[in-house]
Amino acid sequence: MDTLHIIGGGMAGSEAAWQAANAGVQVVIHEMRPDVGTFAHQTGLLGEMVCSNSFRSDDSEQNAVGLLHWEMRAANGLIMATADKHKLPAGGALAVDREPFAQSVTDALLAHPNVTVEYGEITSLPEDGQWIIATGPLTSGALAEAIAAETGAEALAFFDAIAPIIYFDSINMDRAWMQSRYDKGETEEERTAYLNCPMSKEQYEAFIDALLAADKTEFREGETAGYFDGCLPIEVMAERGRETLRFGPMKPVGLTNTHQPDVKAYAVVQLRRDNKLGTLYNMVGFQTKMKYGAQTDVFKMIPGLEDASFARLGGIHRNSFINSPTLLDDQMRLRSRPNIRFAGQITGVEGYVESAAMGLLAGRMAAAELLGGTAPTPPNTTAMGALITHITGGADAKTFQPMNVNFGLFPPVEGLKSGRRGRKDRYKAYTDRAKLDWQAWLDRSELPA
Repeated sequence: MDTLHIIGGGMAGSEAAWQAANAGVQVVIHEMRPDVGTFAHQTGLLGEMVCSNSFRSDDSEQNAVGLLHWEMRAANGLIMATADKHKLPAGGALAVDREPFAQSVTDALLAHPNVTVEYGEITSLPEDGQWIIATGPLTSGALAEAIAAETGAEALAFFDAIAPIIYFDSINMDRAWMQSRYDKGETEEERTAYLNCPMSKEQYEAFIDALLAADKTEFREGETAGYFDGCLPIEVMAERGRETLRFGPMKPVGLTNTHQPDVKAYAVVQLRRDNKLGTLYNMVGFQTKMKYGAQTDVFKMIPGLEDASFARLGGIHRNSFINSPTLLDDQMRLRSRPNIRFAGQITGVEGYVESAAMGLLAGRMAAAELLGGTAPTPPNTTAMGALITHITGGADAKTFQPMNVNFGLFPPVEGLKSGRRGRKDRYKAYTDRAKLDWQAWLDRSELPA
């Protein structure tokens, strides 16, 4: 039996390797880090989290990403099992302690008898053998050029920005307080998972003025700022209207200031714990392309962050992805070279969970092929099926953009009320149907779950 080679040891590559190795296939992960670094990565660990430490909602009955969590757990997913092991309080979300998480992913793969890791950059498309390219949004320049040359078209691109991380002991807790929005969570720890910094109208207006006036990172000649809406820099949001942030990441709803319970904040900046020790907090939704000096000046205008010390400032990088509806078949294979599959964010899905999910499918599909069978494409009534259907043909190739999993990708359930009032029953119907169909798919697939 041939070996499965995987280029990239991020979320998708790690999950693909785990799935294939558990099916009995020999796997080699090719990871260029730490020999060749990227703008955003800090280590050479597999499964390193770059932008945020959150896997978003864990609600498998009312949220599409929570349903994706459920499906990955049911398929013995490494990323979800590791996330559960290193989870942090985050209200209804699944957030993790990022360094122990990546270390555990690395340890699990290195300990697997069917997995080998080789460090070094792959710069060209392999001619033979079974391969999965899971190099993510920060694919190296040489490999990106090889992909573009093979596909006959330049890879699409958008810009992604990362949020700052602050040392907890530098935050003024006489101004800030701990509370999850609407006190969401089953335990006291969950209900106090977020740190909140309140702003008056005057403070908010001054903050917006400073944000708009701050020095920003310039784009190189020929680059265009095609941002993904789910990860917009705060300056771009502010440029769309002075109130945009107040109805986005700085919305003040569902929160009561324990220092001044009778005073309603005009806007609130939230921070979420970034590690288990609680020594680091990241600014929720505060991706930015401001220059470093400007960031410290502007963010210290936020009440509670006057003396903030930053463990990491925000930044911006170019994210590349391919036009999957044109280039990939429903087995995630490159049509022009069927021995090569693509997985993860480079396929045009957005988010850690979605990337890992596409790695899970690619790993199972490649393993089935190497074992002499075929793993069928999961039905589009499931979260994974809806995503893979979207990227391999459901989306319009001319306007293809990165996509998070959402119920808009699912076929409707007949006989249910449309509109906001029927949403709760509709989402429950989607998730009930998906769980049954996903389990049935696992049962009939040729690989163990």
